[in-house]
Amino acid sequence: MMIRAIVADDEPAVASIISHFIEKESLPVSIEGIAENGGQALELIGEMKPDIVFMDIQMPVHTGLEVMRRQPDFRYVIITAFESFNYAQEALRLGACDILLKPIDCSQLLEAISRSIGYNFTQNLLSNQALDFIHNNFATQFDLTTLSEKFHTSASHLARTFKKHVGVSIVYYVNKLRIDKSKTILDDQSISIQEAAISVGYESLNNYYKYFKTFTGMTPAAYRQIRLRKSAA
Repeated sequence: MMIRAIVADDEPAVASIISHFIEKESLPVSIEGIAENGGQALELIGEMKPDIVFMDIQMPVHTGLEVMRRQPDFRYVIITAFESFNYAQEALRLGACDILLKPIDCSQLLEAISRSIGYNFTQNLLSNQALDFIHNNFATQFDLTTLSEKFHTSASHLARTFKKHVGVSIVYYVNKLRIDKSKTILDDQSISIQEAAISVGYESLNNYYKYFKTFTGMTPAAYRQIRLRKSAA
């Protein structure tokens, strides 16, 4: 599974630089289209529904800000020269995930992608592919064998590689992610604890309670009460 992106910039070199850094860092990001003006950008966004849009502020036909206003429901990383930084502030108000100043720096690109998708990549392609799959499918049922078969490798190799580059086991990472996601869901008092557990991938309520206490030190009910008191204060 790849993160689908488009680049909208009237400087052709920008797309080449972004593609180079993506390949260099083994990121599971695919540049699906390139637009040289705001009109083309609107067409590509509407047709391809990308996960990330790398968008220049100053473009012919429509500016990056105009594109964002017409297609607001996408994750934008704004690309701009320093002299246009004030416009970039407006892009942030419109919901842009991050700003990249030209000339684009590799480390800044990595940080921008991480902020856009909500998690960090490593410098290992297999680990990055696993991370991408986990974050897009954490609420479904899968195990290490299923994951390894998807990426055409052995379960032991995937487990070792992931632990080496991410720093924790796949089981730990998946359960930590599920619990973190469920904490947000629990803020809605109309949703039961069982419904919260099911929505993040736990078929067993006992397992949900076990991992919730492991990562938070309390039960879901206790966590919900604390959040309720804070919101009422």
